[in-house]
Amino acid sequence: MIAYGWLVVAWNLFWGEFTWGNLLGGLLIATVVLVFFPLPPVTFNGRLRPWGVLVFAGRFVVELIRASAHIARIAVQPGYTPRSAIIAVRLRVPTDLNLALTAEALSLVPGTLIVEVDRDAGILYVHVLDVHGPQALAASRDHIRTLERRIVAAVGSNDELDRVHTGTADKESP
Repeated sequence: MIAYGWLVVAWNLFWGEFTWGNLLGGLLIATVVLVFFPLPPVTFNGRLRPWGVLVFAGRFVVELIRASAHIARIAVQPGYTPRSAIIAVRLRVPTDLNLALTAEALSLVPGTLIVEVDRDAGILYVHVLDVHGPQALAASRDHIRTLERRIVAAVGSNDELDRVHTGTADKESP
């Protein structure tokens, strides 16, 4: 029902005004979308932890500024050609919500981009800009797992929190 309401609101916002015609059109389009393209259920078994949210938000802003400055430096540095790589990272908490939140946070930071998500295996394939060898690839994987840990600390369940602090992924991907 919430998705239905958001689709109707989005339809009206796309048209730029709220009219009876747009409202009826939004109701019709939302019905068609949800009947023919049903969304998978996203379960939330965690809890919102205000301190974890603040830590995540603060670190995210710092990483955003740092990455933006790094990309700006690369852009204006004459003759420099950055090397990039695509790495696979198996998340320790492969729930749909954690995959989506981690992928979104990574994609918002300049220099990283989600190429593909293997939902069944819980693997993110991430394009990383400006890598300088195997140590940089390992550091990128560690960075992604740290981001996952911050997200789980903000919205995860106690079991998920234990899994990211003590456990590792079952198998490392190439």
